[in-house]
Amino acid sequence: MEKYYISTAIAYTSGKPHIGNTYEVVLADAIARYKRQKGFDVYFQTGTDEHGEKIQLKAEEKKVSPQEYVDEVSKEIKDIWDIMNTSYDKFVRTTDEDHVRKVQKIFKKLYDQGDIYKGKYEGLYCTPCESFFTETQLVNGKCPDCGREVKKASEEAYFFKLSKYQDRLIKYIEQHPEFIQPESRKNEMINNFLRPGLQDLCVSRTSFTWGVPVDFDPKHVVYVWIDALSNYITNIGYDVDFQTEEFKKYWPADLHLIGKDIIRFHTIYWPIILMALDLPLPKQVFGHPWLLFGDDKMSKSKGNIMYADDLVKYFGVDAIRYYVLHEIPFANDGSITYDLIIERINSDLANILGNLVNRTISMANKYFDGKVENKNVNTEYDSDLIEKINNLNEKVEEKMDKLEIGSSLDLIFDLLRSSNKYIDETTPWVLVKNEENKEKLETVIYNLLESIRVSAVELAPFLPDTANKIFEQLNINNKEEKYVGYLKYETGMPTPLFQRIDKEAKLKEIEEAKNLV
Repeated sequence: MEKYYISTAIAYTSGKPHIGNTYEVVLADAIARYKRQKGFDVYFQTGTDEHGEKIQLKAEEKKVSPQEYVDEVSKEIKDIWDIMNTSYDKFVRTTDEDHVRKVQKIFKKLYDQGDIYKGKYEGLYCTPCESFFTETQLVNGKCPDCGREVKKASEEAYFFKLSKYQDRLIKYIEQHPEFIQPESRKNEMINNFLRPGLQDLCVSRTSFTWGVPVDFDPKHVVYVWIDALSNYITNIGYDVDFQTEEFKKYWPADLHLIGKDIIRFHTIYWPIILMALDLPLPKQVFGHPWLLFGDDKMSKSKGNIMYADDLVKYFGVDAIRYYVLHEIPFANDGSITYDLIIERINSDLANILGNLVNRTISMANKYFDGKVENKNVNTEYDSDLIEKINNLNEKVEEKMDKLEIGSSLDLIFDLLRSSNKYIDETTPWVLVKNEENKEKLETVIYNLLESIRVSAVELAPFLPDTANKIFEQLNINNKEEKYVGYLKYETGMPTPLFQRIDKEAKLKEIEEAKNLV
């Protein structure tokens, strides 16, 4: 069985993740579920990044230890990943003893072989981003990443010789065009960072203590780049002194799925660390776009943050999964507002999908007591529908191979739309009036049931609960991806998959809930 290792960035435990952060793990989950369905031996890893100055300061504010602070936030993040029905195989934490020990050994190996050296860092430091910047990197005198004030700082530090590997990395990227996706991110990394020349990377800190201690120089803690990024190998059995069978099986990762804002760390720092460790690079790093609130980046200061657990409370898990997976294009930012969520639920989930399933099963029960088989008495419209059913799997596979998740969903909903149109074209309510048309009518209902079954198979990675509900109502568990023509259906009771939402009433309910907080 072919393996498939997919990972997300690990969430920083500075606070509760908003829906934009949560989108990433839902996206990874859809890909992981899809690959499992295709017969791959999937390993899906996510988790939390738990060290750093920001954590130490937040713990001091709350008057708790950093460990107590991250225990609480990590649990909250894991709970949200679970609420969103994500099927990760491992939820890692960078405070785990095993990870800490392995990171110390990685740091020591890189030091011993001359890739890390001791020096002094002087620069402009942004505490929230835990990053140093040069004057030229600032935007209007402020942090280029978060827009906050920076301060002059100087400290003794260990540095990693990025420059030593930069030509090798440029060559690798040029020889592996699929390594960084989308294309625009690859061009940005090469032209903006690699070709101008890399500065050596600060990989230890002395100004705070909440981190992995450098065991041979304990006043230093290992900085985020080596600590957090190493999670992808330490948790599948990499150790400087030996590698487990699990590591040999799953590494290199097939896909690192990360936000476009941190692509530099995963396509420059991380590959160079791997080169220094003499390990293969991940096969692909995909820098996904952002989910914006309207046209704005989500931030607490703007008061425009949406949280996944709240959205699930208002709309349900699969409705939110559908929204975020469908509305974010492959390479461009997507937009989320309560109005847009309601419109999408009403138009796609309630109207196109829910209505089709409800109508079809109701007709099967009304006209045939739920017992439907293929009588092969065809109408002029059947061959078109059957062809669309049979082409769906291949078309979805083509889009999924390119990580075009929204387009995959579009293809499934195109078939559902065609099925609704097929009902209008074949007019079952007219056919039923003439006993001579009984077998033709049964064939029509059969074709609709097959269309729904195949659509549910294809929907399962994206909307797992909904797909299961459809199979329950069809009372059938056949997961073949084509029109098969020989199944015998005994349909169950139709129950609505998605209710239409009264927009005004729902928006009022949300506003009232916000005011109670």
